[in-house]
Amino acid sequence: MRIGVLTGGGDCPGLNAVIRAVTKSLIRQCRAEVIGIEDGYAGLMEGRRRPLDWASVSGILFNGGTILGTSNRANPLASEETAERAVAQARAWGLDALVAIGGDGTMSIAHGLMQRGLATVGVPKTIDNDIEACERSFGFDTAVATVTEALERVQTTGQSHGRVMIVETMGRYAGWIALEAGMAGAADIILLPEIDYDPERVLEICREREKRQRYTVICIGEGAKPVGGTWTIERRVEASGGADPIRLGGVAHRLREWLEPRLDSEVRATVLGHVQRGGSPTPFDRVLATQYGNQAAQLVQQRRFGHMVTLTQGRMGSIEIERVAGRQRRVPLDHPLLNAARQIGVSLGD
Repeated sequence: MRIGVLTGGGDCPGLNAVIRAVTKSLIRQCRAEVIGIEDGYAGLMEGRRRPLDWASVSGILFNGGTILGTSNRANPLASEETAERAVAQARAWGLDALVAIGGDGTMSIAHGLMQRGLATVGVPKTIDNDIEACERSFGFDTAVATVTEALERVQTTGQSHGRVMIVETMGRYAGWIALEAGMAGAADIILLPEIDYDPERVLEICREREKRQRYTVICIGEGAKPVGGTWTIERRVEASGGADPIRLGGVAHRLREWLEPRLDSEVRATVLGHVQRGGSPTPFDRVLATQYGNQAAQLVQQRRFGHMVTLTQGRMGSIEIERVAGRQRRVPLDHPLLNAARQIGVSLGD
């Protein structure tokens, strides 16, 4: 067999661990030839590839990013011409199947290519943890660890100066990073996209803490918005190949501007941004990504094309890509962690 592998969408800790596991599993178990496609779907359309053998994927488990490169602007489905070009390129290379590693956008494209005759297997990837039917995506644990450390650090300076410290996380329209990091980093207020916050309630808590503990730590997801308000949009990227053109960002500064004139305390905002995507994956993510890569190789060997690897109740499985393409998994309002936050006195802004 000759199998292509690509990484699509944003970079993420653990991508190299998946590439390593897919390659080694396919080589060892069925003597497959593995082709690495450079810069995601852009490389597929432009005919850029490199061979992946045992030596080329050895020693990359610990590395962040992706050795293949990635792109979140290349979409073969932007037109029928580009779709046909991508499928024709895969055929010219003699690919029996494509392993696509990415988020909901990457899965949507994989599904579209599958419909046009290119056999695909999906591996869920996102630090946002928002892929439908998958309870944990690799890269998420590393992002949570990064945000947690940031919350610890701003807490000490907040205590020293008696300030309100706001830390903004990634996550798009899902609040998984803000919720788990907020809990792990002892945030006093956690604001999520799933629960519109009341600015007056946030102000009330900050005033209470001014009198009692002098400082407040707020963890806010980039997709959070006030009651009756809208998302804070940093910019639009119309050339994103049919994907969501909205880039969220800046909600922490928006909240700071509203809070500071109403408080005695100074208010500081920190937007962590892409630091959450970088660095070496945590041991948990290395193990999870390796399991995902190996499971993807099993799906290829079993010719279960059109499926994406999943993790459900701690067990590896798979689901049809069409059932997850273009969908997002958000924090349910009855999630146990939300209940635990409220019960220990963490405000969710409502």
